[in-house]
Amino acid sequence: MSRFDLPLDELRAYRSASAEPEDFDAFWAKTLDEARSHALDARFERVDTRLATVETYDVTFAGFGGQPVKGWFVIPAGTREPLPVVVEFVGYGGGRGLPHTHLLWASAGFAHFVMDTRGQGSGWAPGDTPDPVGSGPAYPGFLTRGIEDPYEFYYRRVFADAVRAVEAARSHPLTDASRTAAIGASQGGGIALAVAGLVPDLAAVAPDVPFLCDFPRATTITDRHPYREVASYLKTHRGRTERVARTLAYVDGVHFAARATAPALFSTALEDLTCPPSTVFAAFNAYAHEDKAIEVYDFNDHEGGDFFQQAAQLRWLPEKLTA
Repeated sequence: MSRFDLPLDELRAYRSASAEPEDFDAFWAKTLDEARSHALDARFERVDTRLATVETYDVTFAGFGGQPVKGWFVIPAGTREPLPVVVEFVGYGGGRGLPHTHLLWASAGFAHFVMDTRGQGSGWAPGDTPDPVGSGPAYPGFLTRGIEDPYEFYYRRVFADAVRAVEAARSHPLTDASRTAAIGASQGGGIALAVAGLVPDLAAVAPDVPFLCDFPRATTITDRHPYREVASYLKTHRGRTERVARTLAYVDGVHFAARATAPALFSTALEDLTCPPSTVFAAFNAYAHEDKAIEVYDFNDHEGGDFFQQAAQLRWLPEKLTA
């Protein structure tokens, strides 16, 4: 595979053409007000993983519409004092998985909260959260569910869930709410960016090869799914491009990045056909907080830095969360 996007010097200056809706802030304020009209009702039930170094809890909390959303909460064994908390969002098609697979951040001395993604969890890791909200005609996948109306769009529900996940994580007595990080890779990175723009008091954000950024470019520069789902939908539903573009603008990571108030560590890969580097740089360049950095992996596809990026995060996050 060869590099297909802009040269690196142009990527560092690139700006998205995504048009921000005039009522962007009002739309999300209304969405979150509606979500918060339901009691959070966060419940943490201890589970036996047969692991000696961590304690794991099966979590249920009320997300969008008061609907139950699952998660895992993992802390170092024997924790007695509040810890910084890392809230993680997962990639496209995956769910929260099995509890013994989430050991990294508790092993580093943090509390770790993993949000299940509604309706997903059958692609590569199992999930346990349904999406009971109906959808009109959609291309197989999740990206076009309700895509012609921002109020019916699938990611409105997911982003509301994500904000409530942060609130659920912070509600546990063994977390320090003032030291909260949002992280994730691919779709998880896009969700983390949304949280960065919607939660004003995070301590750190780490979007890894983030999805859901710079839709005007992403949907035209790559043929790879999930972005291809939008083109496939419009191929069948001719003449609806403007309506779809309007909906996508409400969930574009570029606009959330412009509202971010926490330090950030991004990553991108220059041969990434799934989340092209220009779309990641679009969000990075728009990111409002001056304390930001981006790791660039020259010869990698959507795996990006993978374990190398985790190592970079392990060097970076403690500085932000233990200050």
